[in-house]
Amino acid sequence: MSRSLSETLRLEGGQVLATLIRMTGRFDLAEDALQDALLVANEKFSDDRLPDNPAAWLTTVAKRKALDRLRRESKRAAKEAEAMSMLTSDQDTQPTDQLRLLFTCCHPALSPEARVALSLRTLGGVTTKEIARAFLVSESTMGQRISRAKSKIASAHIPYRVPEDHELPDRLDAVLNVIYLIFTTGHHAPFGSWDDRVDLADEGIRLARMLAELMPDEPECLGLLALCLATAARQPARQSRDGSIVLLADQDRSLWNQRQIAEAAELVDVALRRRRAGPYQVQAAISTLHSIAKTSEQTDWPQIVSLYRMLEQLVDSPVITVNRAVAEAEVSGPQAGLELLDTVEGLDDWHFYWSARADFLRRLYRGEEARIAYKRALDCDMNETDRAFLTKRLAEVG
Repeated sequence: MSRSLSETLRLEGGQVLATLIRMTGRFDLAEDALQDALLVANEKFSDDRLPDNPAAWLTTVAKRKALDRLRRESKRAAKEAEAMSMLTSDQDTQPTDQLRLLFTCCHPALSPEARVALSLRTLGGVTTKEIARAFLVSESTMGQRISRAKSKIASAHIPYRVPEDHELPDRLDAVLNVIYLIFTTGHHAPFGSWDDRVDLADEGIRLARMLAELMPDEPECLGLLALCLATAARQPARQSRDGSIVLLADQDRSLWNQRQIAEAAELVDVALRRRRAGPYQVQAAISTLHSIAKTSEQTDWPQIVSLYRMLEQLVDSPVITVNRAVAEAEVSGPQAGLELLDTVEGLDDWHFYWSARADFLRRLYRGEEARIAYKRALDCDMNETDRAFLTKRLAEVG
């Protein structure tokens, strides 16, 4: 599938930014230079006229723009002189540049919220406005958080590098979390159409693979890669030709990527044999069970319920309980799912909670209560694809 100019620039931007930060040691300079290069690209190219090698072209122009900015600075210290030397060298992008940037963004000196926000902004190209909506804060508040995080990296002299082996465990949870968020933002975009950022799902898989290669003995790294692969494998069947949602039970499974499913299953097997089960391994096992089922009826729902119960022991999250309720309903009926949802608190603003509740009520022929639940779901923030699906369901119940 050919990419548009905007998609191409967005996809390559994270890699170019990571390279510029390595060369200059400065977030602000790197971001300004990248923006200058993107402006040139938008003036020079179009959807039907892209550079032969977008990454190389963008890197070359961005390096030139960074040099121009450094030369305009009246005072240059030794650090700036070193940056200029790097920018004028023949070095281009390195495969580990984004991994270095990810570990920098996930330094323990930064708050968990700042780590996620800064990583999404720099590596994923997610706008400050989109990140703010995801965190339920104003755009200005989120902008300040991101700026403070960058300032702290500079003032605390946080190194731009992949940590030493003994440092990796302290950073791992944050890095796993950010990579999975990058993947899910692409797999199910929170705004616009749900497939607006599929490029981010590919980036998430690439980063997860790099992390698994860096830490091959860490089962959670293998679990994260398996989870991303098993989930992404179903991407081709998730939408009908008109762009509407096709539920898992109704998908054409011949469209699923069997190579990715096979790799995910093998990774899950290897990870679980280490006997250090973690949240990503369990989620990967659940996703793989969905993906290996030849038909919807052959899905091993009892095993999925057991895995969700294990996951609840590892992670205290009402979101997991909602997902278990959906699985319980497949095993014991919608009344069992509804009763489990009744125990969940704190998810009034999450449309998946209300849509699950509405579906259980619909299957129990409690139409008026189902309509109320669908309306509550539609009051929540969501992407346009989910909204269209829920609107259609509400009309059907009506």
